[in-house]
Amino acid sequence: MKSVYDIAIIGAGPAGIATSCEAVIFGVKNILMFEKGENHSQTIRKYFNDNKPVDKDWKGIEVELKGHIDFKDGTKESTLDLFEESLEKRVIDAKFKTEISQISRLKNRFKIITTTGESYFAKRVVIAIGKMGKPNKPDYKIPVTLKNRANHTISDCKGNEDVLVVGGGDSACEYAYFIHQDNKVTFNYRREKITKANPKNIKNLMNCVEDKEIDLKLGIDIKKVEDEKGKFKVFYTNGEIGRYDRIIYALGGVTPKEFLKSCCVELDEKVNLI
Repeated sequence: MKSVYDIAIIGAGPAGIATSCEAVIFGVKNILMFEKGENHSQTIRKYFNDNKPVDKDWKGIEVELKGHIDFKDGTKESTLDLFEESLEKRVIDAKFKTEISQISRLKNRFKIITTTGESYFAKRVVIAIGKMGKPNKPDYKIPVTLKNRANHTISDCKGNEDVLVVGGGDSACEYAYFIHQDNKVTFNYRREKITKANPKNIKNLMNCVEDKEIDLKLGIDIKKVEDEKGKFKVFYTNGEIGRYDRIIYALGGVTPKEFLKSCCVELDEKVNLI
């Protein structure tokens, strides 16, 4: 009979790390953490730019820390260092490069099944996954021939490209700002004004626009995209047509509802927990 863990934690991001550390502090001895990536905080490593600001408080909402991880304002790098230090101080069984496919409830425990068919048992399960691992996609179709250049991060930008950044949040502003020196960048947001992003990011973007280093297209949307001799031919709702080597979509993320349903989590029609 396989051993039964006291707690199994799905996800080794900030929430999963905090959960595991707090569990140890409160005397839980037998903890198992699963992460489909190669390391903890995979989403931060993959989707956050280098030196990206990571703020504790945002939009006037002050967060009162009730746990034992002393999180303060910092950058991507300092945040990763903080989480690394927090993990090193705790005794946790972590299984990386391990993805969960299903969780079923038995009489007094949960059975956790990985995508490779392995099974584990735990008295309690904490699902600590976010939305960034499943980014939103545009409503229109992307030509199959160009899918490898329709990205959700800037990691594949090679420089000397015409790049279209689509979105209106922090990621979109940061992507455009970080790559504008090595690429010709166009920033597109369907609303007339950028309101969701951090004022610091908006200021950086608008300074580049004023200096004519970034082309700004606000208040117009994209109707469709075609492949024109290996480039994106983009048709805007105002009748304009643009041609680009690469498109970066920063449209936020969605709740992984199918995964939650496979874990016995009940959701309503708005994908809220019941």
